[in-house]
Amino acid sequence: MRRLTVVQLLPALDAGGVERSTLEIAEALVDAGHRAIVVSAGGRLLAQLQAIGAEHLTLDIGRKSPLVLRHARALRALLREAGADIVHARSRLPAWLGWWALRGTHGKRPRFITTAHGLNSPSRYSAIMARGERVVCVSRTVRDHLLAHYPATDPSRLVVIPRGIDPAAFPRMPHPDRAARARIAGRHPQLEGEGPLLLLPGRGTRLKGHTDAIALLAALRGAGTDARLWMPGMVQAGREAYVRELVEMTRRASIEDAVAMTEPTADMPTAYAASDLVLQLSRKPEAFGRTVIEALSIGRPVLGWDHGGVGELLRELQPEGAVLPFDATALRECAQALLANPPVPPATMPYTLRAMQEATLAQYHALVQA
Repeated sequence: MRRLTVVQLLPALDAGGVERSTLEIAEALVDAGHRAIVVSAGGRLLAQLQAIGAEHLTLDIGRKSPLVLRHARALRALLREAGADIVHARSRLPAWLGWWALRGTHGKRPRFITTAHGLNSPSRYSAIMARGERVVCVSRTVRDHLLAHYPATDPSRLVVIPRGIDPAAFPRMPHPDRAARARIAGRHPQLEGEGPLLLLPGRGTRLKGHTDAIALLAALRGAGTDARLWMPGMVQAGREAYVRELVEMTRRASIEDAVAMTEPTADMPTAYAASDLVLQLSRKPEAFGRTVIEALSIGRPVLGWDHGGVGELLRELQPEGAVLPFDATALRECAQALLANPPVPPATMPYTLRAMQEATLAQYHALVQA
């Protein structure tokens, strides 16, 4: 099997699922003896990328302006000089840039792959993500979304490669894990107690369902359950007004002493281990639900709205936790059932990092051999 040169395109190397997947594939390429190049505007994950042996070429290809297309010529030259076999675009503007660059390529042209990481609003601009010679969809939900909104797309070009985790990073933990709960309560005294701990990790945006989680906590405590709620990731620069709004909501419900809104935690395995029920309540359907597979791998039940990639995973792995979207009564009843009788978690986690890496590299090889 010959050595490949794969160039991945994305706006920047900051935190996020797209960036994480880019690094994971770059690492798999290097480990397999291939050449991995990432083109982006740079960012705080650049050092990590270079540490795994991948190369980085700086080009501002993520700024949402038509002027960015002026970089097509520079990118075309870069791809020619690198001898690229594969160009893998991971978001819309870089995909347009890559597509234009390849259109002007003479002679043997690199093969073009896109990954649809999200459920973008249908438009001519978003349609580029369905134009790859292979279109990697991170879930069946994404595949269905693309086929519904871009019906001219050849279904045979769409391949579902779900994201995955390293099971060793999220090992099965005993429940309850009193040591983990004590460590978390030591940092956040509001979470101390014998009652169940609810966990909703995620950025401080309205789409993540924080108000639903607070309303759920109020309902559980009103029914006599001494539950607590931790929302790591809430406290971020620029989110102060939203946090104040949520704090006021907890005060009106008289549950402010049972809620901790904090900065993101770097130790998610301990966060999951300390919890009794993990929430995934995004108001907008998500393409995938990494929280679901991380929590289930640790051995904690998950409660979430039954839509998008989260609903897809719950229906497959733990159907007891899938709730009709935005039905507050059903959410409370399901939470009570899961807390009273936690379902047995999957014996093995089918969504692994290695499976995702191997499937992606197999697509690269299949394309260059076609």
